[in-house]
Amino acid sequence: MLQPDYIFETSWEVCNKVGGIYAVLSTRARSMQQLCPDRVIFFGPDLKEQSDKFFTEDSSVLKGWKNRCLPCRVGRWNVPGNPIAVLINYDNLWLQKNEIYGWAWQHFGVKSHAAYGDYDASSLFGFAAGMVMESIYKWKTKEESGKLFVAHANEWQTAFAILYLRKHCPKIGTLFTTHATGIGRSIAGNGKPLYDYFEGYHGDQMADELNMVSKHSVEKMAAHWADCFTTVSDITARECKQLLEKEPAVVTPNGFESDFVPQGRAFALARTRARKSLLKYAREMNVEIQGEPLLIGIAGRQEWKNKGIDVFLDAMRRLGVEEYGSRGVGKQVIAFVMIPYLNNDGLINNELMNGVKVLFVPYYLDGHDPVFKKTYYDLLIGLDLTIFPSYYEPWGYTPHESVAFHVPTITTSLSGFGDWAAKPSTIHHPQSTNLRGVTVIDRNDSNYDEVVEQVVETVKRFLNATPKERAAAREEAAAIAQQGEWKHFFKAYLEAYDYALRARNRR
Repeated sequence: MLQPDYIFETSWEVCNKVGGIYAVLSTRARSMQQLCPDRVIFFGPDLKEQSDKFFTEDSSVLKGWKNRCLPCRVGRWNVPGNPIAVLINYDNLWLQKNEIYGWAWQHFGVKSHAAYGDYDASSLFGFAAGMVMESIYKWKTKEESGKLFVAHANEWQTAFAILYLRKHCPKIGTLFTTHATGIGRSIAGNGKPLYDYFEGYHGDQMADELNMVSKHSVEKMAAHWADCFTTVSDITARECKQLLEKEPAVVTPNGFESDFVPQGRAFALARTRARKSLLKYAREMNVEIQGEPLLIGIAGRQEWKNKGIDVFLDAMRRLGVEEYGSRGVGKQVIAFVMIPYLNNDGLINNELMNGVKVLFVPYYLDGHDPVFKKTYYDLLIGLDLTIFPSYYEPWGYTPHESVAFHVPTITTSLSGFGDWAAKPSTIHHPQSTNLRGVTVIDRNDSNYDEVVEQVVETVKRFLNATPKERAAAREEAAAIAQQGEWKHFFKAYLEAYDYALRARNRR
């Protein structure tokens, strides 16, 4: 296998915690550093105070590089492995926006004329990242000859980096990863049946219909022009082939690192603290705590259908009726909906009967929220069960994170993680077959009610399980998480680097 001597990687989420891609890159950084010690360089947008939460400036890094293309700050990303990070101020490119878009149309057919929203800022940053990568490459190759370089861009936001390098610095092998196709997400989010009529969808046509022309265009061109196109799951690979008309060369599943998970006594203390915080919040929302309630949760972006929030709430409503409606008593369930800005009312639906209370946690849990002042991981560890019944989920970091913190989870066959976890080679059966560390529910366009009912039945099993059975499910969850660590999944990136470098050599 050909291995790079230097790895450049860019994303809008470098030193900018927005969503799942931050988790992908920040947890993978240590494995990359082991492959290329201090020859891994991440490139992100300089968002000032937002970036400074995760970035430490260091004048000794890249010492000797005379940066003349754009203003940059150089230092390290404060994640395991502490890789080099370059934060780019691309403000100077706004005056050149029309020329850049004209260049992209002339050479690659990118249709930027229909741009709106965040397209401009993202595209200019991606172009800027390509410029800075080229500058560092030229500086490094003056000092060291014969070294192999790869540049990796994530999502459509940085696709312009691929196009820039292909034209101006072709000796760098390029990789482009889509973590979810823009058209696939949009079809699903607009209530259209993505799966029943999958073979009938044409990406360019749907881009016109859904007003996604520019984002789809740059994503598609980056997929076609990169030396190695990858995606995160077999599910999304099928989607790319249909909607982007490009089959990924390599599937690079998302791993996780155990560094974030407390061990031994620290784990027990962290779980106790988390449960106290969650129950305190419940009391503040006027919930009367009964005994030792079952704490369950859902988290993620505010995508009602795609993330299965609708299924979750319907399941809680049905659980309230089925488990408590006839008797009026039962073990208590408190469900936390950790969705930023979804609702600010806190407690909703008391009509869910005596035993089920649903609480919204409408804050971004980064340790600075006004109520908990804790991170999502600080609270996740205190839950007994998580539920992520996704309709559209290329990978699914939320269930993956859950099992890493020894919390059993429910997901669906439409998530990349669920598809992987359901494979016979992945699942470990607990001592009791009554509970599972990962419950994967088959989901399609036509079985919404069945999915809701299966969620209800799974929660009932956890609700009525013995402490020994719950402990066994937690052990299985942790065992599955261990199989999903980067030490097992990073080999796919080695394959992708090799593929990119060989394609570069053929060029």
